[in-house]
Amino acid sequence: MVLTKSIWGRGWAVLFWLVAAGPAVAQRLVVRLDSAESQALRRHPRLRQSAEEIAEQRALKRGSFSPRNPDVLFSAPTGYQWAPGVVQTIDFPTVYRRQAQAAQAGIGLAERGLAVNRAIVRRDVRAAYLGLQFAEAQIRQLTYQDSLFQALQAATERLFAAGEITSLQRVSTAAEARQVRNQLDQAQVDRSAAQRRLGLLLAAPAGTDLATDADLRQTGPALAQAGASVLAALPTPDSAAVAASPTLAYYAQNVALSQSGIGLVRARRTPALTVGYQNQGLADSPTKYRFQFGVSVPLYFWTYRAQLQAATARANAAQAQLQAQGLDLSSLYQQALADTRKFSASLNYYEQTGLPQSVAIISQSQRLFRAGEISYLVLIQSLNQAFTIQNAYLATIRDYRQALTELNYLRGQ
Repeated sequence: MVLTKSIWGRGWAVLFWLVAAGPAVAQRLVVRLDSAESQALRRHPRLRQSAEEIAEQRALKRGSFSPRNPDVLFSAPTGYQWAPGVVQTIDFPTVYRRQAQAAQAGIGLAERGLAVNRAIVRRDVRAAYLGLQFAEAQIRQLTYQDSLFQALQAATERLFAAGEITSLQRVSTAAEARQVRNQLDQAQVDRSAAQRRLGLLLAAPAGTDLATDADLRQTGPALAQAGASVLAALPTPDSAAVAASPTLAYYAQNVALSQSGIGLVRARRTPALTVGYQNQGLADSPTKYRFQFGVSVPLYFWTYRAQLQAATARANAAQAQLQAQGLDLSSLYQQALADTRKFSASLNYYEQTGLPQSVAIISQSQRLFRAGEISYLVLIQSLNQAFTIQNAYLATIRDYRQALTELNYLRGQ
């Protein structure tokens, strides 16, 4: 039973229960790429981690107005009795404002981290989905090759029994057929591994039989058009191309956070206000409670100077890290751009020339062999040449889509 996108949206629980019910009711779950991305974005632990980090920073901001703990005192200045008192030190208002700004910058950094993790999850899902598509396309291709070589082997057995071919030709045909069958077995193992990789990203139960909704071979023409549109819209400077990268935005926000740390250290160098009241006086004192007002003086200047130096160094390091990340992204962008252009040209060749030629080689070689116009050796060589072209075409589609995925990831798409 094929489950479409509408069933996918109704919930995984019923689908997974059917899959887990046993071989008798084993189901194949057909997954669309957009549905896979949505599912991973809801379930991936990276995003849960980012959500908790944002909640942590928001809680810290709510505590940005954090006066020091009051001092509760007991003294007997009159010498007759002990009486309680309390003293509260309050920082200059600039300190609390700077703490709120630093907390807001921390929230911004956590939100940028969420954007980075979302981009990573989308890239990973697209890569895993593509891996499954490629494995499925390989199985289709090798199944066709296997059926062709199995038929050729059966014909060869009849010709050998009739004494029309040599033992070497018989053995060679069997070897070719067995090699294709071995490749098919390997492709099936690769598909199982690709299903597990995608299933892990989707939090699917182990053993879920996942399948993609489109044959990779059929996506070639649409991929060529999409790639051409992307390449035509790219800006010339590398810095402009990666300006929307969530990774770059994360490190830029880290610079803002470190700059707010400098402002906070400077604000803490200001005096603080001390207020309170202490013990009772004598019974005939005109003022029953003795109030206290004072100023906390930042006398130990070397401590604040060291903190300021550390905060400044941290900000400089964050700025250098931002620049280094920009260089790394530009380098990765150049590589992805070169790969995209390279595979774009290769795909155009296979679409226009290579693939039609391979189809013609297969049909004509079989017709000429049946007519006795070419030898067995030429037939095998022709088939292998055609299948090599078709397999290279599949690999080109995969590599081209991988390059586009990486290019879009670096551009924040």
